[in-house]
Amino acid sequence: MTIDFYYVPGSAPCRAVLLAAKALGVDLNLKLTNLQAGEHLTPEFIKINPQHTVPTIVDNGFSLWESRAIMTYLANAYAKNDSLYPKEPKARAQVDQKLYFDIGTLYARFADYYYPVVFGGASYDPAKLDQINNAMKFLDQFLEGQEFAAGNNLTLADLTLVATVSTYDVMEYDLSPYKNITRWYAKVKSTAPGYKEANEEGCVAFKQLVDTLTKK
Repeated sequence: MTIDFYYVPGSAPCRAVLLAAKALGVDLNLKLTNLQAGEHLTPEFIKINPQHTVPTIVDNGFSLWESRAIMTYLANAYAKNDSLYPKEPKARAQVDQKLYFDIGTLYARFADYYYPVVFGGASYDPAKLDQINNAMKFLDQFLEGQEFAAGNNLTLADLTLVATVSTYDVMEYDLSPYKNITRWYAKVKSTAPGYKEANEEGCVAFKQLVDTLTKK
């Protein structure tokens, strides 16, 4: 089994896939992709992924992009059991709901607030920060009374959400008002397989990139 993984370490979606692969025991053939050099715009890469985004995998000729689709594919194809991505419809729906919440709300609001500043030199927009605060309140409510995002064991929901929350953390967003999030965050950091290698090191890389781009 050879799964090529095109990625950049600082990307939260790429880190979410790395976390999922670690948890599933799936080896990825890491292919660092230099976006600044346009390696995602080569004819070879566009043939793999016309949308020319990372993360992208190629599993024996089958190419797939969008991190949450990759995570669920890897679980469906290679999981030894269904604890990370349950087969029972209601349990799976809870995981899916959190995956969609991450892409459509929590990570989307991160990108909307931070990326224009980091990559475009804009000023921070307080209204967009309010939207982030609202998203965090939702997540804090979701975590009330349960250890993990979709129940009482680690699932793909936690792995995508922790990649996003840790990116907020490294950007010095204050998580302390959200007691359920801080409790959950500590739990996932201590229980997700390969957390440091798959996520923490990439967070540091992202912060270094931000610091480089925003130096005055």
